[in-house]
Amino acid sequence: MKKGITQKKLAEMSGVRESTISDIIRGTRTVSNFEHLSKIAEALKIDDIRKLIDFQKE
Repeated sequence: MKKGITQKKLAEMSGVRESTISDIIRGTRTVSNFEHLSKIAEALKIDDIRKLIDFQKE
Protein backbone atom coordinates (compact mmCIF):
# COMPACT_ATOMS: atom_id res chain seq x y z
CA MET A 1 0.00 0.00 0.00
CA LYS A 2 1.42 3.35 -0.99
CA LYS A 3 0.46 6.57 0.74
CA GLY A 4 3.14 8.89 -0.67
CA ILE A 5 5.01 9.56 2.58
CA THR A 6 8.57 8.79 3.60
CA GLN A 7 9.58 6.20 6.15
CA LYS A 8 10.89 9.03 8.32
CA LYS A 9 7.53 10.82 8.23
CA LEU A 10 5.68 7.58 8.97
CA ALA A 11 7.99 7.01 11.95
CA GLU A 12 7.16 10.48 13.25
CA MET A 13 3.43 9.95 12.72
CA SER A 14 3.28 6.48 14.28
CA GLY A 15 5.91 6.59 17.01
CA VAL A 16 7.56 3.48 15.53
CA ARG A 17 11.31 3.74 14.94
CA GLU A 18 12.32 4.45 11.35
CA SER A 19 14.66 1.44 11.34
CA THR A 20 11.75 -0.79 12.38
CA ILE A 21 9.60 0.58 9.57
CA SER A 22 12.45 0.01 7.14
CA ASP A 23 12.83 -3.59 8.31
CA ILE A 24 9.07 -4.19 7.92
CA ILE A 25 9.07 -2.76 4.39
CA ARG A 26 12.14 -4.76 3.34
CA GLY A 27 10.70 -7.90 4.89
CA THR A 28 13.74 -8.49 7.09
CA ARG A 29 11.80 -8.66 10.35
CA THR A 30 11.22 -12.28 11.28
CA VAL A 31 8.56 -11.55 13.90
CA SER A 32 5.53 -9.35 13.35
CA ASN A 33 4.86 -6.98 16.21
CA PHE A 34 1.14 -6.25 16.05
CA GLU A 35 1.56 -3.20 18.29
CA HIS A 36 3.84 -1.66 15.63
CA LEU A 37 1.42 -2.60 12.85
CA SER A 38 -1.46 -1.13 14.83
CA LYS A 39 0.39 2.17 15.34
CA ILE A 40 1.29 2.34 11.65
CA ALA A 41 -2.30 1.57 10.61
CA GLU A 42 -3.60 4.28 12.95
CA ALA A 43 -1.11 6.83 11.61
CA LEU A 44 -2.16 6.01 8.03
CA LYS A 45 -5.85 6.05 8.99
CA ILE A 46 -6.28 2.44 7.93
CA ASP A 47 -9.21 0.79 9.66
CA ASP A 48 -8.33 -2.80 8.75
CA ILE A 49 -4.81 -3.90 9.75
CA ARG A 50 -4.98 -6.69 7.17
CA LYS A 51 -4.42 -4.04 4.50
CA LEU A 52 -0.84 -3.70 5.82
CA ILE A 53 -0.04 -7.39 5.63
CA ASP A 54 0.89 -9.17 2.41
CA PHE A 55 -0.56 -12.65 2.74
CA GLN A 56 1.19 -15.08 0.44
CA LYS A 57 0.26 -18.70 -0.07
CA GLU A 58 3.16 -21.11 0.16
